[in-house]
Amino acid sequence: MKTIGVIGAGGFGREVMPLVRKMMNDQEEKDFVFIVEDEYDTGTQTINEYNVIKLSDFLKIKGEKYYCIAIGDSKIRERISTKIPENMATPISVFSETHISLDQNMIGPGAIFSNFTHVTSNAKIGKHFHCNIYSYVAHDVVIGDYVTFGPGVKCNGHVVVEDHVYIGTGAIIKDGTHSPITIGQGAIIGMGAVVTKSVAPGEIVVGNPARPIKKN
Repeated sequence: MKTIGVIGAGGFGREVMPLVRKMMNDQEEKDFVFIVEDEYDTGTQTINEYNVIKLSDFLKIKGEKYYCIAIGDSKIRERISTKIPENMATPISVFSETHISLDQNMIGPGAIFSNFTHVTSNAKIGKHFHCNIYSYVAHDVVIGDYVTFGPGVKCNGHVVVEDHVYIGTGAIIKDGTHSPITIGQGAIIGMGAVVTKSVAPGEIVVGNPARPIKKN
């Protein structure tokens, strides 16, 4: 029997679990569980009728094991992913039924694409990317590892988004075809911001047009 775990039993995890179940709906027998890190006391807890188990217990389960990390904090995603040996469990990318991906896209392991998300063509996306509802990634965009898009993010073509960037709900990244745009590592783009030029690593920008308020 295969065991499929959603790491993170909070709000986003509860949104992701139904997507995982639908995606993995075939004739093979499976067990779906929520997973928390070992410092949490799970007891006999269940959430939405799924068992909640510790990460160490998940890794001890015999048979094929698959997981995704449904935790918004990118640093926690990275920490957890490095704790899981490659020979013990396999990260899976989650694609909702309404997700659209067109031609020649490269998507790393552990990505989560919620409902009504879209990746057009020739995009390159790193590992453990989160793309929340109604967000899109346009052509020739390059996205690093552990990047998070909130709901309704519009990332237009020829943009580079480096590792651990967080882009808030409703933000818009201008097309970078004629003026290259890079969102530096660890930067935060505020809700509703309109990004028209590059953002330095660790910078927090807000507004229209987006302007820096401080370093992260």
